[in-house]
Amino acid sequence: MGVRANGGPHAMTNTEADAFAARWAQAWNSRDIEAVLEHFDEDVAFTSPTAVRVVGTPTVNGKAALRDYWQQALTPLASLHFTVDRVLWDAIRRELAIIYTARIDGTARRVSENLRFNDADRVIGAEVFHGVTA
Repeated sequence: MGVRANGGPHAMTNTEADAFAARWAQAWNSRDIEAVLEHFDEDVAFTSPTAVRVVGTPTVNGKAALRDYWQQALTPLASLHFTVDRVLWDAIRRELAIIYTARIDGTARRVSENLRFNDADRVIGAEVFHGVTA
């Protein structure tokens, strides 16, 4: 992803969206927070039900606060593995939904992580939705 030669935003393809999701899952599976964060804008707003439990608020604002939240959330976990089930890309809205199975400390659940990109291909907003435990 990036900016086109004419200065306009790059139009991510479905293939690129799939590749992004695969890299994203690999970074999480390696617990490489910095690799995940490299795609996030400094002023990102990240909303997750887990954030309420970990930091006491549903929305984490800013890349530094997001890093801190993720570090706190990962610390107590013995095991974590994300398997991407499908990816949905809306090029007009610049929104990517990564639907995956999260296996965390022996419990599996379905999750949708919905990322909104700016014209510089940085995530400026994200919402996470947890589904039924499988």
